[in-house]
Amino acid sequence: MRATTIHAPRDIRLSEVDDPTITAPTDAIVKVTAGCICGSDLWPYRGENDIDAGSTIGHECVGVIEEVGSAVTSFKPGDFVIVPFDHCDNTCPHCRVGMQAACDNLGFTASGQAEYSLVTQAEGSLVKTDGMPDASLIPSLLTLSDVMATGWHAAVAAGVRKGGTAVVVGDGAVGLCGVLAASQMGAEKVIAMSRHEPRQAIARQFGATHVIAERDEAGTEAVMEITGGVGADAVLECVGTDQAIKTAFAVARPGSTVGFVGVPHGVELPVRRMFQKNVGLAGGMAPVRQYLPELLDLVTSGAINPGLVFDATMSLDDVAEGYKAMDERRAIKVLLQP
Repeated sequence: MRATTIHAPRDIRLSEVDDPTITAPTDAIVKVTAGCICGSDLWPYRGENDIDAGSTIGHECVGVIEEVGSAVTSFKPGDFVIVPFDHCDNTCPHCRVGMQAACDNLGFTASGQAEYSLVTQAEGSLVKTDGMPDASLIPSLLTLSDVMATGWHAAVAAGVRKGGTAVVVGDGAVGLCGVLAASQMGAEKVIAMSRHEPRQAIARQFGATHVIAERDEAGTEAVMEITGGVGADAVLECVGTDQAIKTAFAVARPGSTVGFVGVPHGVELPVRRMFQKNVGLAGGMAPVRQYLPELLDLVTSGAINPGLVFDATMSLDDVAEGYKAMDERRAIKVLLQP
């Protein structure tokens, strides 16, 4: 099959690799209808993460089941499914309390930017739609494999509440989905921190009541002005850098929680401030399967349209250009069609 492979920093190729095969009864093979490039894919692309030269890359996809293992009874070939990037059995002790991201049998999508992808815990992970969805819904359904669920997780972890104030640090696809989540959960003020006009426009479409372009101390002062000097009731940190985490804690009111979902790189927690102000930290890798049923209902009912984060659609043949466009911030998120 054709699949995206990474060979060195900024060396992305479309290669011929072996098709995935069923090797365990819990497996399923999905023919990818749509995949995409994630902001977290840019860490290895930029050389910030170790690279296994020649390995496939891409962890977000939706598609049609091609084949299932003998233990997969709820799905059959021809079903259209959403594939959580983190696979789970949905029965282990951690899954049963809603922490599928720490499943005893955790697996990951490894070829979401390809023609086919393997799901290692299909019965517990996959969620199917009612028949083949309309093409217009595909982008939003694709966000449910990661970024919308991750933004939702940030809002849940931060304790966003109806009538409260939420600040979202980060204007990538996850941050924008965090804005949408906070708005959907009823926050009265949703403050998006963004310096880029196209991203600001989507943030407003997603329910941001305020947009702050400033960073660091100036950004903190702007939040304090909006909140009457109090700070935010909930903060969603959706970047993963030290600057972002420091900003998140600087704008958090005493007794609040920072929900973090940005993959940490070079982060040092401001433990003294956390102690003095009783500001908590919660979050991490999103248990996508936990949120999928609710988010699928919101998408299919038309209540949310997270697919707006895709501002570029490319053929899989052009995947290298897609990475370049996101790296250079010419695109928020690139949808790939095999």
